[in-house]
Amino acid sequence: MIDALELAETAVAACFDAATWAATEHDLVAALDATHRLEQRLAAVKLTLVRELDGRGTATAQGASSTAVWLRDRLRLGVGAARRLVELAAVLDAAPAGVRDALTDGLVNVEQVRVIAETVGTVHTVAGAQAADKAVGVLVDWAAQFDATLLRKLGSRILDHVAPEVADAAAQVALQAEESRAVRDRHVTVSEQPDGRLRLTGTLDTEAAALLRAVIDPLTAPAGPDDTRTPGQRRHDALADVCRLALRAGELPEHGGDTTQLVVTTSYDVLRQHLDAGTLDTGGHLIPEAVRRLACDASILPAILGGTGQVLDVGRQRRLITGPLRRALVLRDRGCAFPGCDRPPRWCDAHHLLHWTDGGPTSLDNAVLLCGHHHRHIHHSDWVVQLGGDGRPEFRPPAWLDPDQLPRRNHYHRRR
Repeated sequence: MIDALELAETAVAACFDAATWAATEHDLVAALDATHRLEQRLAAVKLTLVRELDGRGTATAQGASSTAVWLRDRLRLGVGAARRLVELAAVLDAAPAGVRDALTDGLVNVEQVRVIAETVGTVHTVAGAQAADKAVGVLVDWAAQFDATLLRKLGSRILDHVAPEVADAAAQVALQAEESRAVRDRHVTVSEQPDGRLRLTGTLDTEAAALLRAVIDPLTAPAGPDDTRTPGQRRHDALADVCRLALRAGELPEHGGDTTQLVVTTSYDVLRQHLDAGTLDTGGHLIPEAVRRLACDASILPAILGGTGQVLDVGRQRRLITGPLRRALVLRDRGCAFPGCDRPPRWCDAHHLLHWTDGGPTSLDNAVLLCGHHHRHIHHSDWVVQLGGDGRPEFRPPAWLDPDQLPRRNHYHRRR
């Protein structure tokens, strides 16, 4: 085996020196197809080796806690990729011979193998070995045309083709099996980065996915023609808005005896003079502009320290816009007051027109409702917010946008 693999490695290495620019389009496509088949065959060999090593206990014999951990160190993989190798090796080992042969022949890829094996297993349970054998052939044929996602959808009705007499009953079994897989595989990983940011990865089950889409999708639309955020940035900001709403709702469980809250620590002089940064209770750091913006939100408590580190104020909750004052603000603005924004009150922060750190009072005539996006925008742009003669908020655009700087208002909420 080693000799054969070394010969294959030499042959593949020689392909790097091939003059692809001189090849015809037909030959390039044929080479791509051959490369893909070879990749699947190598995957089959690799998974077979992983399964054998796992079965022998090689990893634990060499001091590793598991085969996945051993593969991570041996092959310099991420731990998630290493675990996936072990899982796929087990799936391939348990798969019908026809599925293993299809992978070895380069007819299917490893993701399709997982789908076929799980689908065939369900068919075998419901309709018996003969129907399962038929299902292998049908699914392998479909795999030549469809990727793993579509193959799984088609496989949900495989019994219509191989055992129609039990198809309806089996559809319910398959649905339950899919639900079980979704529950088993659900996870969210939160990885802290060196600079204090977090990387989120994971897989949601069907119900949680629907919940997330229901709350995220309405918040990910561009805020207007001037919104230059990428779709990924809009999803990030939407998730932050959802978290702010959860904090504001006041229904989260207690954490360490206190209600759930975010604490930002900074010095009073820093906050006043726009110098240096604030520190989150998680250890991350924020620029002063972000600290001042967060100080507008009653759900996020600023811990203000004097020159000797003495705590001068933690939250000043009585000075924040909560309770009856917020309800009055909601009745007046009805949602985000920025021109053209349709965000409802529950997605909005109460923003001080004159920052409370600059002596601004906490009162109805010194406050305005702003959604998370426009709250950030106001704190980082030249827009000026003021109250008009009728006591309603209006926004004066920067000179580069409107040389006359005529005040603008949100008319969306007035229409309802």
